[in-house]
Amino acid sequence: MELNIHFRKINNVLSVFIEGEIDTFTAPKLREKLESIVISQERLIELDLSKVTYMDSTGLGVFVALYKNVTRENGNLKLVGLTARIKRLFNITGLSELMNIEVGAKVE
Repeated sequence: MELNIHFRKINNVLSVFIEGEIDTFTAPKLREKLESIVISQERLIELDLSKVTYMDSTGLGVFVALYKNVTRENGNLKLVGLTARIKRLFNITGLSELMNIEVGAKVE
């Protein structure tokens, strides 16, 4: 399945909408798009994962790398709209304790 990623900035929040499957084949595209964000200019980044249908550990690695980059630059990263299945991945790995996650919330 194809991975679609698009950005929208409202006020001081950069929203990133991700749709599709995040796996070994699509993670490089996601990583490239997320690395293009100039974190020093974007202090609050929200990733809307409500349309992510599947994610493996490769996807988790992409989000961990982004989290490290954002926090190193004193920014904030929020994950919103996680399905129960995706949220479970973050719980199992302990990442839900580290990252700001809002289950069911979506960027309007």
